[in-house]
Amino acid sequence: MNDGFAQLPKPPYYAVIFSSQRNAHDEEGYGSTAQRMVELAREQPGFLGVESTRGADGFGITVAYWESEESILAWRRHAEHTAARERGRSDWYDHFELRVAKVERAYGWDGK
Repeated sequence: MNDGFAQLPKPPYYAVIFSSQRNAHDEEGYGSTAQRMVELAREQPGFLGVESTRGADGFGITVAYWESEESILAWRRHAEHTAARERGRSDWYDHFELRVAKVERAYGWDGK
């Protein structure tokens, strides 16, 4: 699922930051659903990109970037995404936190 750095426009835009602690249940189901959610998010109006990583201890952070709060809310209401969230609560996560932030400034460096 990790495609590296998201290619994003100049700010402002929004970041949905999902920090989670996975449990050991249903690795295959989790993996296929996580991949499907990225594919589905990419089809949504206002989606800009995603960056995701997960450590061997199960702690992960996924940041999804969106044009607007309206596009975030539309994604939240998407039926398949809603079902995946419910499954996450019941089967895949011991704990998670979700934060929404407006990105006002962004810069980077590439040492290549």
